[in-house]
Amino acid sequence: MEVRERIKALQNQMKEHNIDVYYVPTADNHQSEYVSDHFKTRVFLSGFTGSAGTLIVTAAMAGLWTDGRYFIQAERQLADSGITLFRMGEEGVLTELEFIQQQLPEKGTLAFDGKVVSTSFALQLEQLVQKKQGYLQYEQDLVQPIWENRPALSKNPVYFLDLKYSGESMMSKLNRVREQMKQANCDCHLLTSLDDIAWLLNIRGNDVACNPVVLSYCIVLMDEVHLYLDETKLNKEQRLELQQNHVVVHPYDAIYEDIKKWNTRILYDPNKVNYALYKNGKGEFVSQANPEVMMKAIKNETEVENLRLCHIKDGLAVTKFIYWLKHQIKEQSLSEWDATEYLQQCRKQNAHYLGDSFQAIGAYNANAAMMHYSASKASASMMEAKGFYLIDSGGQYYEGTTDITRTICLGEIPQEWKIHYTQVLRGVIGLSKAKFLYGCRGINLDILARGPLWNLGIDYKCGTGHGVGYLLNVHEAPNGFRWKIVPERNDSCVLEEGMVTTVEPGVYMEQSHGIRIENELLCQKREKNEYGQFMGFETLTMAPIDLDAIEPSLMTQDELDFLNEYHQRVYETLRPMLNEKERVWLKEATRKMTHAG
Repeated sequence: MEVRERIKALQNQMKEHNIDVYYVPTADNHQSEYVSDHFKTRVFLSGFTGSAGTLIVTAAMAGLWTDGRYFIQAERQLADSGITLFRMGEEGVLTELEFIQQQLPEKGTLAFDGKVVSTSFALQLEQLVQKKQGYLQYEQDLVQPIWENRPALSKNPVYFLDLKYSGESMMSKLNRVREQMKQANCDCHLLTSLDDIAWLLNIRGNDVACNPVVLSYCIVLMDEVHLYLDETKLNKEQRLELQQNHVVVHPYDAIYEDIKKWNTRILYDPNKVNYALYKNGKGEFVSQANPEVMMKAIKNETEVENLRLCHIKDGLAVTKFIYWLKHQIKEQSLSEWDATEYLQQCRKQNAHYLGDSFQAIGAYNANAAMMHYSASKASASMMEAKGFYLIDSGGQYYEGTTDITRTICLGEIPQEWKIHYTQVLRGVIGLSKAKFLYGCRGINLDILARGPLWNLGIDYKCGTGHGVGYLLNVHEAPNGFRWKIVPERNDSCVLEEGMVTTVEPGVYMEQSHGIRIENELLCQKREKNEYGQFMGFETLTMAPIDLDAIEPSLMTQDELDFLNEYHQRVYETLRPMLNEKERVWLKEATRKMTHAG
């Protein structure tokens, strides 16, 4: 079926069930940012493949909401679909709730699959429907009957993370969580977010592409844990280890009945627990952010040491890739796909490489103006020895998760592009070298990255950086850099020692070019004196930044010193692992820059 036919089929289902408005988020049963193929309902219905978006369908129309990262992509993919694009955050654009309020008639019916909508948002929808004296249906998935050959849930096996990688045992983590439960006066903790469960139990899996998590639910009690997952994913040794830690295993969907057993105070995060599970509960739900979120974000000493090793390995792959691309493009035309595939091959040479941490974004010139552009082998643009190639990619290793972007100069570029590139680099440096008092949040520091671009009257429609997991999700709460608070992002916490956050300002000029430079920063303590505890960052990412696109006269001496010191560290670290030709090239690629160039 084409998109128009799918929307029409859904509207027929709505008519059959007397539904006026049907709400389709981008989510699974666990409110994950990225979902497995089985849960890509919004993609199936709309044809829009971005990672973020919401589809709302009425009898007369369908609308899709997405954020600034995807405006260009959504406009292209929704062309001829009959679906109206709503650009979130833009002036005069209705929010999802405002649209539903407008479209839902008095005493009308709003419906959604309660397993894929968070409790917090569903409660807002409840209030909206009550004001309309209407009805709410949440127990049916209307898309299931029209989705032929829907992908099945993953059956990939579970693996356990050794203490030499996790740095803390399952029981130690459980004890810390139970202390938080006591403080909340709760003896039951309902945990449904996949990365939190994976961190807590030191388990990993392959149930979501690029996110090493296991489709599971978890109930933590004071003396035992109940884990809900496809039991065929566990072997005998894993079952024994769980048993030794007083973890009882149940079938994946059994939680919807079991939650009725605990008529007690239940600690839960309404942004993570789905509405169907909440409605099945009989106890008193106590709303609080999962304690695992902050614990997971602060990397322990073992994780930090592993991450340093991880970034050397990953940086080596990226460096070898840049060397290859710079030389190959002079000899032959390459496609965006060719380049991205070669980088993955470079990563595969690394020990303990487990796969990509997200689908790589390899974009040439105008394609890079789409922040989350994705090329297929068939659709990839051909590249020449001129312009920019932007590659945003990352890897999953036993030693951690990486996320790095480099914009590579393939040859001649306009002077305006050099100015844009240099201002982006200045933003990266400004934030990376920040020194600040403890208590600062990302919102306090974001200006250091945006400032050089704001001075040109330019901005980018996304955050400046996000937290990164340890062999987990590449986007991890609650730390980040952003110029204003966006509540649903949950990235505005106080920056703590041990948190890892990306810094990735950019320029995106539609139909012209896109630029982004991204490193990962480790938050650290500096000196403590009468003014308080000072903090700073260590740059973990270990790969050269392209000097061929810089206009050094725009940079301060401090900025040049920072860049030169960083490049000296990159060269000294990677040099022993390169062949002779690569070493000679890297020496030049990390040369000392002055105002004269």
